Amino acid sequence: MLFWLLFLIPLLSPTYSYQRLRSARIKLLQVLERKYGYRFVTLIHRQEKIGLLGIPIYRFIDIDDSEAVIRAIRQTPRDQPIALVLHTPGGLVLAAAQIAMALKRHPAKKVVVIPHYAMSGGTLIALSADEIWMDPNAVLGPLDPQLAIDQTFHAPAPSLIKIAKTKGKDADDKTLLMADVAEKALIEVQEFIIELVKDRLGEEKARELAKLLTEGRWTHDYPITFEEARNLGLNVKDEIPIEIYEFMELFPQAPMNRPGVEYIPHPLIPYKQRTASS
Repeated sequence: MLFWLLFLIPLLSPTYSYQRLRSARIKLLQVLERKYGYRFVTLIHRQEKIGLLGIPIYRFIDIDDSEAVIRAIRQTPRDQPIALVLHTPGGLVLAAAQIAMALKRHPAKKVVVIPHYAMSGGTLIALSADEIWMDPNAVLGPLDPQLAIDQTFHAPAPSLIKIAKTKGKDADDKTLLMADVAEKALIEVQEFIIELVKDRLGEEKARELAKLLTEGRWTHDYPITFEEARNLGLNVKDEIPIEIYEFMELFPQAPMNRPGVEYIPHPLIPYKQRTASS
């Protein structure tokens, strides 16, 4: 009996820990909704120790995410504003586009909250919001489409188009084929960006933004800072509720992947102010 108990505890422990974390997240979401009046929806991708034997799971925006977020938006009253908390490296264009369209169509105010980063597809979703609340150190990312060359390598569409033009008649069939697909993907993403932002920026500025974000000026992992986002014409604000940072603490990464960062948390009141008042 003792043997089986000792055997089952390690197996059941990750499940119990996950349920405990999920319960804490729900309670904090309830606090956020009561305090700010928004319907809070989260799309957070990390490597969590939730699987069998603590094996981390790599996450990105996929169809399951789009189904779940769209369901949450659909269930939100039409007159209630939505705050979508994003923490993601990106993912499938199809899934990100579906989320962006659903958020854009919601009649009430839409806000995207970015405590750390929302790259690639995350940026596409952020463009659908009326406001983007970013931590001053948070970043967005470029939206140049990435095409799979093989199972291990993805290439940016602008680079594939450039290679085909450079080689010209010397390009092989595969290069020409990939360049043709890349050109279609580039146009599709640009047109989608324009549709998301033209009502706020106007047609001309929307096209400028779409071109800048997609045509390969930067590498795909280039960090677009708060200041750069504002210069691009995006409606960014550094107004993240303090509870969002507490919420992010409830999404721990797997211990084997945790960075070696340690510190003693300080109170919000500065030390000198506490000394003067004590």
